[in-house]
Amino acid sequence: MHYRPNALDTARMGVTVAKKLVKHANGRNLVKRIARETFRRLRADLPPYDLIVRLHAPIAVARRTELALDLQQIFARLPAMPGGATSPV
Repeated sequence: MHYRPNALDTARMGVTVAKKLVKHANGRNLVKRIARETFRRLRADLPPYDLIVRLHAPIAVARRTELALDLQQIFARLPAMPGGATSPV
């Protein structure tokens, strides 16, 4: 995941899944749907960053719950805003 502070009150997210990593469109769409749903659930607790979620390696056999848990762990590792502020100044 790539992230950068934004000037808004909330986080924003984009998702990209390369055709090299997930050959079929339904698999790519599934990964995107899971990422969007996980983000939607956690958005209120996230610091105001612009996020880009990018699949790094092929997914062999992963269940929806495993993908969602992985994304939750990634979102949890986001640093708080510098200076303890809840939004950029």
